[in-house]
Order: sequence, then C-alpha cells, then structure tokens
Amino acid sequence: MAQAVIIFGSTTGNTEYVATFIQKELESQSHTVTLLNAADASADELKTHYDIYLLGCSTWGTDAVELQEDFEDFYQSLLGGIDLSGKSFALFGCGDSAFEHFCGAVDAIEEQVDRLGGSLLLEPLKIDGDPDDGQLQEWMDELTSTL
Repeated sequence: MAQAVIIFGSTTGNTEYVATFIQKELESQSHTVTLLNAADASADELKTHYDIYLLGCSTWGTDAVELQEDFEDFYQSLLGGIDLSGKSFALFGCGDSAFEHFCGAVDAIEEQVDRLGGSLLLEPLKIDGDPDDGQLQEWMDELTSTL
C-alpha cells in the first residue's frame, strides 16, 4: 500500500478538518499516513520518500494571495529549489469565493510544485467555506483510484 504525508496549515480548523478526513480515508484503505502541521514541517520533509505528498493550505487576504501563517514558512523553504522530480502530489485548500483570489494559496503551491518538477495526480481540491463531506469523498475517490 502507499505511504503518504499530509502537510497542512489551518487557522480556523477547516483545512485541518480536510487533512484529517484525508488521513482517515487513506488509513481505512490500509495506506500509511504521516500527518504534519506546517508549523512543524520544512521542505526537507519532501526529501523523505513517500508515494504521495499532500499539501493543504487555506487562503487569506483580500488584495493579494496570503498563505495561511503556519504554511508560509514551509512555502518559503520550497523557494530554495528542492528537486521534486518523480514525486506525486495532491493539493487542497479552503477559501472564500467572495474574495478575488479564491484558494489562491493552492494555486501558488501548485506553481511551485510544477516549477520544482513535481507532478499532480489530480486537480487540486478547492473548498469554498466550510468543508462538505460529500465533496471531500468525491475527491478522495478520485485520488485513491490513482494510487
């Protein structure tokens, strides 16, 4: 079975809820999962071998994209140029579609993963407001079909 790491940044608890949902779903299918708050992680975690790397971050800011505070340091460590070639990613985040940059943090992370040679297994999950278990399950079904 697959080994996965989930690294997330959450302020209101929504992105943490999504990360925990993903963890439980993967573990229910006998995958091994490491769950890390971004405050306790660095880009060096991406040098460890996992079959899939899941990154989740909420978006803040009205005039510009702002990554969740804990995730910001993790994101900055990616800018150093770690090689992600051959690594598979799935991205998720929560935001508010009333703002100009809905889930812009997810888009910024996707750009970095792509720039550093990583591959996305599926379209990122962008959640408007509170997480919906039906939306999460649909995305998880698509994700697990790729493992």
